[in-house]
Amino acid sequence: MPDVRIEIPRILIAALRGGSGKTVISIGIIAALRNSGKTVLPFKKGPDYIDAGWLAMAAGQPCYNLDTFMADESIVCQSFFSHSSFFSPPGNHIAVIEGNRGLYDGLDADGSTSTASLAKLLNTPVILCLDCTKSTRTMAAVVLGCLHFDPEVHIAGVILNRVAGARHESILRQSIEKHCHVPVIGAVPKLKDSDFPERHMGLIPAPEHLWVSESISAAAKAVADHVDLAAVLNIAEAARNKPSACGIQAPGPSLITDGDKKQGGRQSSSSPGRHCHRRPKIGVVQDSAFQFYYPDNLQALVSAGAEIVTISPLTAPALPEIDALYIGGGFPETHAQGLSRNTGFRKALQAAAENGLPIYAECGGLMYLGESLVLDQTYPMTGVLPVTFGFSKKPQGHGYTIARVDRNNPFYEIGTILKGHEFHYSKVLSFSGGSSETVFAMEKGRGMLNMRDGVCYKNVLAAYTHIHASGTPQWAESMIRLAKNVLR
Repeated sequence: MPDVRIEIPRILIAALRGGSGKTVISIGIIAALRNSGKTVLPFKKGPDYIDAGWLAMAAGQPCYNLDTFMADESIVCQSFFSHSSFFSPPGNHIAVIEGNRGLYDGLDADGSTSTASLAKLLNTPVILCLDCTKSTRTMAAVVLGCLHFDPEVHIAGVILNRVAGARHESILRQSIEKHCHVPVIGAVPKLKDSDFPERHMGLIPAPEHLWVSESISAAAKAVADHVDLAAVLNIAEAARNKPSACGIQAPGPSLITDGDKKQGGRQSSSSPGRHCHRRPKIGVVQDSAFQFYYPDNLQALVSAGAEIVTISPLTAPALPEIDALYIGGGFPETHAQGLSRNTGFRKALQAAAENGLPIYAECGGLMYLGESLVLDQTYPMTGVLPVTFGFSKKPQGHGYTIARVDRNNPFYEIGTILKGHEFHYSKVLSFSGGSSETVFAMEKGRGMLNMRDGVCYKNVLAAYTHIHASGTPQWAESMIRLAKNVLR
C-alpha cells in the first residue's frame, strides 16, 4: 500500500502535564495566525469539549477531536484527512492540534493513546510548551529526556510559558538550546487569571464566559508579542506532504459543504426514507447549560439524513415539532434555577417522553431528565427518569469508559461494546427504578450506580457515558431509525 501523504502544514502543541498552559498557548497561536490572514484548522487530541470550544472560537472553525481510544486509528486518520481536505489544496491553511495531559502520558506503560502516539500517527512535529515556574536549567534536562524517550517523536521547537522576566528567560533559552539543540521559539509571561477563569479541571466553557473575545485577544497578543510565528509556520510547513503512519488508502474529496460546516455537520445524499415525507427533525438541546457536543456527532446525524433543530430549555416555552431529541452534557448545575423555572418546557418534555419520543441524553442531559437536582436547595427537573442527583466536591467519574450493553433498549443491540468517557461531579442521591432499567454494565469507569449506566425508559436512554459517533456509528443510525418511526 502506498504511503498516505498529508498535504496540509501542521503542528501539535504538547506539554509535560496538564495545567501547563498549553491550551492558552494553543488559543493564542491559533488566534494570532488567524489575525495574520491564515485559515487555521483546529483539532484537539483526546476527549474534550471545553478546550475544543475555545479552539473553535479562536479559529472561527469547528474543532474536531482525534481520539484513538474511542475510535480506531484508521478512523482517526480518516477524520483528520477529511476535515483537512475540505480546504484542499491547502494554500494558506495550517492545522493546529492541541495535545492533552503530558506528551507521553497514555493508558498504560507503553503510552497507548498518548499525544506522542498521535504525533507519530500523523507524522506531525511537536512544539513543547513548558511551564517554567520556579525552574531554569532543569528544564533543559527535562527537554533532553523527552527527546531521547522516543526518538520517533519529532520535537521541533519549545515555547517557554509563565516566564518571570528577562533573566529567567535568558537562562532557560541558553540552557535548552545549548544542551538540547532545539530552538526556543517563544517565551510567554504569565497571563492574568481573569482572562481565562477555570472550573473543575479546565477552562470555563466559552459560551459561559462573557469576555470570550477579550480572552482570545489577550492570548493572541501574548503570542504575537512573545512567540516567533514565522518559526511556527516553518515547522508546520516542513511537515507538508510527509507520509503518515495511518496505513489507509488516500482519501477522496471531502464531503463537507459550506452549509454543513456552519452547522457542524456533513450533508448527506441519502433520502429520508420510503415512508417519510421529509427529513426527520432531531432536536439538539444547545445553549449555555448544555454545550458538550462533538461536531462529528452532529455531522453523523446530518449525514444519516437528519435535519438539526436547536433548542434551549432555558428559553423555549415548549418543545418544537421534532421526531427525536439529543441532550448532551454541560453544566446544568450552574443553570439549575433557570431550568427549573421553565415549567412549560419541563412538562412538555416529560409528556413527549411518555408519548414515546426517542430521547438520547449524556451526563448533563441525564441530570436534566431526572426528578430533581439538589444543590443549595432542591430544583425540580423534568421527572422523566426516577433519579435525584446531588453534587460532590470531588469528581465522581473521570476518564475513559467501556460499557457493555447487556439489556434491551431502543438504541443498541445487546452485546454492543461502547468506548467513551465520563467526567462529572454529580452523583445519584436516590434511584427508585429497578436494576432492569439500567442497560450498560461498566467494564471500565464508574457509570451511574453500582457499576451500571444507561437508564432506559420507553424510547429514552440516558447515561453518564459520552460516546463519539466516529467510534460508535450505530448511535446515529439508531437515532435516525427511531426518528423515522415517529414519522410513519
